[in-house]
Amino acid sequence: MIDRRTLLLGSVPILWPLDLSAQQSLLTVEHRQAVSRGLRFLVNAQTDDGAFGSAEYERNLAVISLAGLAFVSAGHLPERGPYGKHVSLMVDFVMRHAQETGVIGSRESNDRGPMYGHGFSTLFLAQVFGVSRQKGLRAVIENGVKLIVRTQNDEGGWRYEPQKGDADISVTVCQVLALRAARNAGLYVPPATIDACRRYVTTLQNSDGGFRYTSQPGESAYGRTASALVSLQSLGWAKKQVLKRGVDYLMQHIPPNQDYAGDPHYFYGQYYAAHALYQSSGNSGISGKPWKDWYAQTSTLLLEKQQTNGAWQDDFICDPYATAMACLILQMPSSHLPALRK
Repeated sequence: MIDRRTLLLGSVPILWPLDLSAQQSLLTVEHRQAVSRGLRFLVNAQTDDGAFGSAEYERNLAVISLAGLAFVSAGHLPERGPYGKHVSLMVDFVMRHAQETGVIGSRESNDRGPMYGHGFSTLFLAQVFGVSRQKGLRAVIENGVKLIVRTQNDEGGWRYEPQKGDADISVTVCQVLALRAARNAGLYVPPATIDACRRYVTTLQNSDGGFRYTSQPGESAYGRTASALVSLQSLGWAKKQVLKRGVDYLMQHIPPNQDYAGDPHYFYGQYYAAHALYQSSGNSGISGKPWKDWYAQTSTLLLEKQQTNGAWQDDFICDPYATAMACLILQMPSSHLPALRK
């Protein structure tokens, strides 16, 4: 059972922890109101069977799972909390796409690379299971984990298809967070899988402290670096210098605090940067200042860009995706997600 209290903001209730730490105090009432409006937009955008998305991302499992994580992050669980029935619909939708092979996905879900949808879906179900122990989830999550384990390539990473092949950091981080959430929930993850992935991610760091996309030579980038740091932190990497150099790179390359409309990877990069900087704050000798500075700057832009209907706009994927990501970012200091426990 999660300790929580209900905060009423107008007619929209949202759940928050009872004990506000120094991290949680970063959230102002304005931040909380923005999240509340965002969740209300998602409720209104949800279809009767629990789906989200539009155009080519209609009924996309990754989008649906990220939306589900936004609700769980605020303390809403299946059939518990003001939005419990909406979370249940999302869980049921994802569960209906679990195949005997272990893959969570189908042609209907329009996934851009099955392993993206599979990774986010497994993460979502594992987070729900970790805080609710809902019946029926364990077997699906176990099959999903086994699929991830057996499709890890020789380098230690994953790519778009559920098979051994090449690897990149973007797909790999999805699988790492799914494995971390499953392990936290009490499911078995082979140590060899973790060790191999840790070795792979560390090979991607460039001399500037940032991380490249694949093991082939390439430039560092903000989203790639954030993804790699989240992967290493989730895999239990504790070597200060690697993490500190990555954090320094992120802080030197924060996207400008301006209109993000032209950046197709804005929400992706900021979502993982929020994870990475929050987890690094106070760990491995890294101060909490980078996280606090980053959160202040990023949250300011997100508050400015929220639409009157509660959504955040994204012309590259869809508004439910952007809204889920923005809500997850803003809630990072007080999130209920088990995967964010240090």
